[in-house]
Parts: sequence; structure tokens; C-alpha cells
Amino acid sequence: MTTSAAQLPASATENGSAVIRVLSYNIRSMRDDNAALARVIRACEPDLVLVQEAPRFFRWRKAAARLAAATDLVILSGGATAAGPMLLCSLRATVERTEDVLLPLTPGLHRRGFAIAVVRIGGARIGVLSAHLSLQAAERYEQAGALLDRIAGMGVEHAIAGGDLNERPGGRSFTRLAGALQDCREAAPWGGGPTFPPKDPHQRIDAIFATHGVEVLGCGVPLGLAAPADLTAATDHLPVLAALRVPTG
Repeated sequence: MTTSAAQLPASATENGSAVIRVLSYNIRSMRDDNAALARVIRACEPDLVLVQEAPRFFRWRKAAARLAAATDLVILSGGATAAGPMLLCSLRATVERTEDVLLPLTPGLHRRGFAIAVVRIGGARIGVLSAHLSLQAAERYEQAGALLDRIAGMGVEHAIAGGDLNERPGGRSFTRLAGALQDCREAAPWGGGPTFPPKDPHQRIDAIFATHGVEVLGCGVPLGLAAPADLTAATDHLPVLAALRVPTG
């Protein structure tokens, strides 16, 4: 059963755990309505934002800085140095380390990469990874495996990965990820499900995953939080928001 927007827990520090909000969002290089984009992000009140298609070309750092400033967030890692994925965080996060990863280039296809960080929030130590997988099925499947390898190699007990998978549930790459991690939308449905295209969403190709020690409190498109007009104007994907309880210690 899908829960209402009002039931999504807010960020909190609890005895033995931290409740965090994680947003995954393909922002199409900020080529659409940037004011609407900032309003959507702010309405979700995220601790972590897993961005795909961050600005990558001329003055890309300035564009990313404008987005961070407009949403009261801080740039963690990524952007052009990760071929598009980027991580933003609130001041609630303490950064332990970051890494930008470029994946092997297939001739004729776009370069892909991961933006990675390890952060501490409310006493919880969390690995974070933003990804934008290939449009080509075989390459996408290999990239899903590389994502799982990176999660396993982070040296953390609890991790979150998300992004634009370019594939729906049931596909080989989506199934590979969901077999090793929790598909947060499947674990605790909240809000909307389909993420693409925003004006007539009928495909769930964007997702957030978490390791099995993380409790998923709700996950979905934030239809009841962000204004509908902003969701359709901000970019060509709908965002995915998750509330997660991460153990501390």
C-alpha cells in the first residue's frame, strides 16, 4: 500500500539510528527551469542528493555551485569529473572521503561514471553512490556489476546507491541491483512510482537502493511535497525521494 506524502518521516537523530532523506534526480544539465528545480529539491528537504546529468561542460562548476546555493546544500563530489553524476549534501553531513570514478569507455557511446562519498550523519556512517547507467543493455549490465563492486569495496556497513538506470524493474541490470540491494520503492512504497517522462510518467527508470541493514521508511516520487508544475518544468525526469533509518555505531 502506498503511503501519503504527509507520512514520510522527516530527518532526525534517534537513539541508535539516524533518519535521513535521500533524493535521486536527473537534472538534464540544468537546461530547463532552474528555479523550479531548486524549489523541488528544497521541498524534499534532503540530507543527500544523488544527481545525474549534472552540468559537464563550459563553466560547469559555476552552474553546480549555483544549484547548491539555491538549495542550501553543499557539493560533495562529481560533475564533469564523474561524467555527470554528482552528490550534494546538507550541513548535517560530515564528509569522510569522496571519489569520482570514470567507467571504461565503449567507442561510440557516452562516457559514464560514479560520484562516491562516505559521510557521517547523526552518528551513522554511510556510503553513497550516484550513477547514470548506459542506454546500451550489455554495457548497462556491466556497469550495474561495477556499481555493486564499488559498494562492496567502500568499507562501510551501510550504503545507498541511486540514479537513472535507463531500465525498468524486471530488466537484467535492475534485477542485478535489486538482487544484492534493497529496491527502496519496492520495500516501502510512498508517493508516486513512474519517473519518466514527467508529463506522462509510465516508466520507473530511476531508483534508490540501500544495503539490507538500512530500514526503508518510504520511497517514491514526491508528488505530495513538490508542486506539480515545478515537477514538470524542472527537468525531463521525476525525482525519487526516500526516507531511511540507518543504524549508528
